Amino acid sequence: MAFVKACALSELEDDTPKRVELDGTPVSVVRTEGEVFAINDICSHANVSLSEGEVEDCMIECWLHGSSFDLRTGKPSGLPATRPVPVYPVKIEGDDVLVSVTQET
Repeated sequence: MAFVKACALSELEDDTPKRVELDGTPVSVVRTEGEVFAINDICSHANVSLSEGEVEDCMIECWLHGSSFDLRTGKPSGLPATRPVPVYPVKIEGDDVLVSVTQET
């Protein structure tokens, strides 16, 4: 599993998604509830960036249709999305947020 730097931890504001592209994969990096998560940035219901949505209770909401996805599992909380989005392992080393997009979990 190859980890690459996604951003600096100091760049992340609580509950504010940050969109990055890692090895051609759009990823939303989110710091919430004292943890950092990485989730695929594209909603499984429509081709919409999740990083433009809001974060609450460890969920990220798609701003277009209102589906929310669990940052830990990628599973949607309800319609219209029915498929999960990939989530990625995260490591923190100093101020670096490292993400592996080579193996989806």
